[in-house]
Amino acid sequence: MPGSVKRNNQLECLQAIRLRYSINSHLKDQGITTPAQVSAATGLPPAETARLLSRRQWREGDVVALKSIAAHLGLEVSLEGLDPGA
Repeated sequence: MPGSVKRNNQLECLQAIRLRYSINSHLKDQGITTPAQVSAATGLPPAETARLLSRRQWREGDVVALKSIAAHLGLEVSLEGLDPGA
């Protein structure tokens, strides 16, 4: 059981990294770069958006929040092929 928890955490960490990268790239490509613009685009308060999109350490709930932002932006992010145990 402990191995499966660690594996799930690793998978979620990799998913969060891919989601952050995809969201940040999409925003940058759209010319959305200032904290106010990013906040408006994501529909979240500036401080929350900045923390979520720049955090270096995975935290529980990040993947759900990042998926929500991606959906809000109309962004489809493939999370396939990220299994750390494969």
